[in-house]
Amino acid sequence: MERKPLVPIKLDSYKPLRELVFESLREAIISGQLPPGERLMEIQLAEELGVSRTPVREAIRKLELEELVVMIPRKGAYVSGLSMKDVSDVFEIRGALEGLAAELAAERITETELEDLERHLVQIAKGIENGDITNVVDIDTNFHAMLYKASRNRRLGQIINNLREQIQRFRQTSLAYPGRMRAALEEHKKIVEAISARDPETARRLAQEHIENAENGLMEAIRNEKKK
Repeated sequence: MERKPLVPIKLDSYKPLRELVFESLREAIISGQLPPGERLMEIQLAEELGVSRTPVREAIRKLELEELVVMIPRKGAYVSGLSMKDVSDVFEIRGALEGLAAELAAERITETELEDLERHLVQIAKGIENGDITNVVDIDTNFHAMLYKASRNRRLGQIINNLREQIQRFRQTSLAYPGRMRAALEEHKKIVEAISARDPETARRLAQEHIENAENGLMEAIRNEKKK
């Protein structure tokens, strides 16, 4: 399937052009707009962004340092793939952190925050019905961010935020796996119920199971992609 063109760079920013191009390409990779395995053609990207090839070339080199891009001799630059080890490493950490966040949220969340979580569940359900995976991913991201906030542990939020890029790359692929969006919604509902019941132990267990299920779905999606 042909991807959507990148949005042209707005030149009214105070940031240097090379930084704007880097941020644009980085966000496109993290969001999945530039998917794993996509070849990065300097001329094409420059035309889409409305810039010259030089800042694009510089951005690609910088993305290679972040391991978001891999350079293949005599072939060019490609968006790096998701290895099984990458997935396992990130989800091991995320499972523990998400479990702790849910546990603390069950003890510290406010009634207003609980209502916000409930509203997010409704929005996710609507996104699923409309088949709008991009919107579902955005709402899902906000849902988890609200859990971190409700934990009232700023350090925990900072640590999880350091994994944000890796998590975002995984989230789109994981939720795209057949049936995963609806299953994730049901898991979210159970987590909110446990938090609402002020049951920290159950909230932790359900949050960890939710992350394990997301990992399993992603692993299966990666295996299926490699078979093609």
